[in-house]
Amino acid sequence: MLDTETTGLDPETGDRVVEIGCLELINHVPTGRTLHHYFNPERDMPEEAFRVHGLSAEFLSGYPKFEALVDEILAFLGDAKLIIHNASFDMRFLNKELELIRRPPLPMDRALDTVALARRKYPGAQVSLDALCRRFEIDNSNRELHGALIDADLLASVYLELIGGRQPDLMAPPAGDDHAARSSGSTAREVETIERAYRETRPHAPSETEAAAHAAFVARLSNPIWTAGSAD
Repeated sequence: MLDTETTGLDPETGDRVVEIGCLELINHVPTGRTLHHYFNPERDMPEEAFRVHGLSAEFLSGYPKFEALVDEILAFLGDAKLIIHNASFDMRFLNKELELIRRPPLPMDRALDTVALARRKYPGAQVSLDALCRRFEIDNSNRELHGALIDADLLASVYLELIGGRQPDLMAPPAGDDHAARSSGSTAREVETIERAYRETRPHAPSETEAAAHAAFVARLSNPIWTAGSAD
């Protein structure tokens, strides 16, 4: 699970990553391994961004630049699938940071976007992280401001619900989603055949008494369709 906080919305106009939070899952269970860092963006912090995450330029000035920690970050990520809420946003920012220090970009196909996953599962519904926490009754009361590690932790719970809740193997992955099939741990199982005792068909013909009662009932009807059909 991966999340970042930034100085704004567009890395191509000078916005930078100021925080990263990652949390490792194996077989959908947190291992306890996490990675969390703040970065000095070497620029101001716009007021709009500060209202989102509460990280000021003064606070961040005491932390290292992204370049100083890139090797640790890439080692933590390894070749694992990256589960990200609105993946294109975070991947653009991370790859811009890598570009600035002449490092190869992270392939976009490594990222699984939980926003896209939620939109496929709940068309037309709100798919923000807070909205999904409310839908799945996940406690996000400690999320007064955005925080990369807090959000990665919440996303782990949201992702588990999106792929089938506490028993993800019971939900078939979306067609063509090879990763979902692998990450859910589901494998093909033989269908169990149950032998059942064969019973002959039971007769249901009416008795003479029942047939007579029916004929008497029909005779009382006014122009019943049965007699109309026989007359034709």
